[in-house]
Amino acid sequence: MKVLPRSGCWVMVFSVLVALLIVGLGITGLILLKPEENNSANVATAVLTVVPAPTSTISAQMSLFSTPTATQPPLSITIDGIRVGMFVQISGTGGDGLRLRREPGTNTDILFLGYESEVFKVVDGPREADGFTWWYLTAPYDEKRSGWAASRFLKVIDLSNEPQP
Repeated sequence: MKVLPRSGCWVMVFSVLVALLIVGLGITGLILLKPEENNSANVATAVLTVVPAPTSTISAQMSLFSTPTATQPPLSITIDGIRVGMFVQISGTGGDGLRLRREPGTNTDILFLGYESEVFKVVDGPREADGFTWWYLTAPYDEKRSGWAASRFLKVIDLSNEPQP
């Protein structure tokens, strides 16, 4: 039997220890880096609740012997060719514009200045105050641009030739 020198013994022991250390680190790395199993207790589940949209239900309750009632059309007053529902344009201010007011009258609060040729829809009126006929106007593009205007500076816009949608 051959006896190894003492230095050779330490090399062999050291090599075995290094090999065991490498194997141990490899096993530890595999354990730490192992992907988690899909455990249904740990998985959050999204719940989607579909709520049906509201629908309008028309309930027709008509008797075989029902009598139709006559309805009067709403009273439509036309002054200077202007009436509720028409479109008008500011005109005749010489480019100065027209003051639209909180209430009919020349001494009421001014809300804003309507520009020459600006278009408005007539939604209320007429009212008489301070020698003028007043109409309540609303800009079709901005409901905040609303107020009372004197008819002297309004021109009716003819939409009869416009294509209908």
